[in-house]
Amino acid sequence: MKIALMDSGIGLLAAAAVVRRLRPDADLVLSSAPDSMPWGPRTPEDVTERALAVARAAAELGPDVLIVACNTASVRALPALRADLEPRIPVIGTVPAIKPAAASGGPVAIWATPATTGSPYQRGLIREFADGVDVSEVPCPGLADAIEHGDEPAIELAIAAAAERTPKDVRGVVLGCTHYELVAERVRDAVRQPGLAAPVLYGSASAVAAQALRRAGVEADPDAAPTGTVTVLLNGRTGVLPDIALGYPEGRLLQTVTASR
Repeated sequence: MKIALMDSGIGLLAAAAVVRRLRPDADLVLSSAPDSMPWGPRTPEDVTERALAVARAAAELGPDVLIVACNTASVRALPALRADLEPRIPVIGTVPAIKPAAASGGPVAIWATPATTGSPYQRGLIREFADGVDVSEVPCPGLADAIEHGDEPAIELAIAAAAERTPKDVRGVVLGCTHYELVAERVRDAVRQPGLAAPVLYGSASAVAAQALRRAGVEADPDAAPTGTVTVLLNGRTGVLPDIALGYPEGRLLQTVTASR
C-alpha cells in the first residue's frame, strides 16, 4: 500500500505522521515544491498549475491515494487535481475542521492565512456548518512562512499576534492551515486563559488520514510491522526531508524511515 501526500512545503508532515502511526507498513510519498512556497498569495491559476505539477510527480510513483495536505491547494485546485488523477488515483482534499469545532457550541476561532480568512470559501463553510455559532476569523500573517523556515522568533511573534486577535472566551480553535498543526501546542498555550480550560484545537490531519485509508480500502492497524518507507520529492526530484522538518516531532518520526526512490 502506498499513500502520497502533497503540499507547497512541510505542512504535509502532520497528516503524513498520522498515516505513519495508523499504518506503519504503508509506503509514503511526500511531494512538495518548497521553491514556490508560499502558495497563499498566488493567483488561483498559478496555484492550480503548481499543485498539478506536485501531484503529477507523486502520481508517477503509483500511489493508491493522494492526500492534498494543503488548504490553499484544496480550495483552489482540488477540482483540477481530481479531473487529472481520478478515478485512477483517489484525491483527498483538506477542509478546515469547522464542522466538529462548531458542534462544541462555540465560541470558536478559525486561525488561517490572510488569503483564506474572510474568503468566500471559508465564509461558505461557516454558513454551512456553524450557523448560529459565535465564530471569529483570525488572520495569521507570516505564521505558515515562519513554520516552513523554522524561524523561531517569527513563529513566536506570529502566534502571539494571532492570540491577541483571538477572543478570550473561545472554547475551540480551528487550525485552518496544515502548517499550524506543527505548532499546535504552542497555539494552545498562547490562547489559554488563566483559570479557564484550554481551548480544544481542531486540525485536519487525523480526518484526512482516516479518509485516505478508507479510500485505499484498508483499515487502521497501528500494530502493523513498521516496514513502510518514505520517499521525498522536492520540486519533482527525489530528495530528503529538509533539516528544518527535523525540528518538528512529525519530521523526526518520518525521517527515521526515509527511503531513496
